[in-house]
Amino acid sequence: SVLKHAGKDVIAIFKRNKPSAYLVPAEIYEALLDRLEDYELGLIVQERQNEKS
Repeated sequence: SVLKHAGKDVIAIFKRNKPSAYLVPAEIYEALLDRLEDYELGLIVQERQNEKS
């Protein structure tokens, strides 16, 4: 099956020659969520530092 052959690669699903979805391995997805959370926390820190000024 496609999933077996993909291993740790991302799989793109196309509809009318345009990507409509991506299958991302859980490990990569969790890493992306961690990075997003770090980014959002950084924005909160910046906002709070600006409030003190």
